Amino acid sequence: MSAEGSKRAIIAALLANAGIAAAKFVGFLITGSSSMAAEAVHSVADTSNQGLLLLGQSRAAKQANRLHPFGYGRSRYFYSFVVALVLFTLGSMFAIYEGIEKVRHAHDHALESPIVAVVILAIAICLEGYSFRTAYKESKPLKGDATWWQFIRNARTPELPVVLLEDSGALIGLVLALGGVGLTMITDNAVWDGVGTLAIGALLGVIAIILIVEMHSLLIGEGATDAEEKALLAELAAADGVDRVIHMKTQYLGPDEMLVAAKIAISPGSDIAKIADTINAAELRVRTALPQARLIYLEPDIDQGVVN
Repeated sequence: MSAEGSKRAIIAALLANAGIAAAKFVGFLITGSSSMAAEAVHSVADTSNQGLLLLGQSRAAKQANRLHPFGYGRSRYFYSFVVALVLFTLGSMFAIYEGIEKVRHAHDHALESPIVAVVILAIAICLEGYSFRTAYKESKPLKGDATWWQFIRNARTPELPVVLLEDSGALIGLVLALGGVGLTMITDNAVWDGVGTLAIGALLGVIAIILIVEMHSLLIGEGATDAEEKALLAELAAADGVDRVIHMKTQYLGPDEMLVAAKIAISPGSDIAKIADTINAAELRVRTALPQARLIYLEPDIDQGVVN
């Protein structure tokens, strides 16, 4: 469900951003607004990013082979990391550059037909709101009782947090652009358009850095969440023939595939057949409780009261 949900959110964002980018470029050509130019480039970056996220999902679906025996699931993390880099370079850095130029040379960049910019930005807010609503709707079942910040920090599916942050940033950026254009109209001073552009660049930079940090963490390998680890330990310990879990390590190989490796204490005197039944029963309990635990390696040992 999470893969389909994230794909719906990505497609909704891609269609919305493609339309918004075209409208913003038309608005920039008519008005000469640097805020509009920054927002247009931002939307182009967002549209490209949705394509990268879809590409990541496609690459992750490739079957495991000898070179990559654990599959290609982390492709989704890699392309989400690239998205963060694109957002930082193409979105944030361009907007900051444009903003500085507009503030330095405000007298050379008079805003023409500002009402056109206002109308386009208002339409863009509506389209971006639709994209955000789709991502919000698809993310809510996965979020559970966690806060939205906790969801972004702890999610092992990268696309939904990426789209949520991008859409949130886009909505706030549109409001900033609208403010810059509005203040320019009121004061007849184009420096406010530049200030709005700088604010958009700073906002995109913050979002990009958050995504870079999160995707880097997923790329190098994150383990089970606290709730998942608690459930794993409980299911292993409850299996018939398991005295206790001596130690356990987990790692997500992709958003929907977790590796579980554990050493379990078996009752002394158990024969080989009993040990095999115990391991099979423990694996069944874990897979039933956490379907994402697709690879499970259990090492039986005699309980000596120590963790090793």
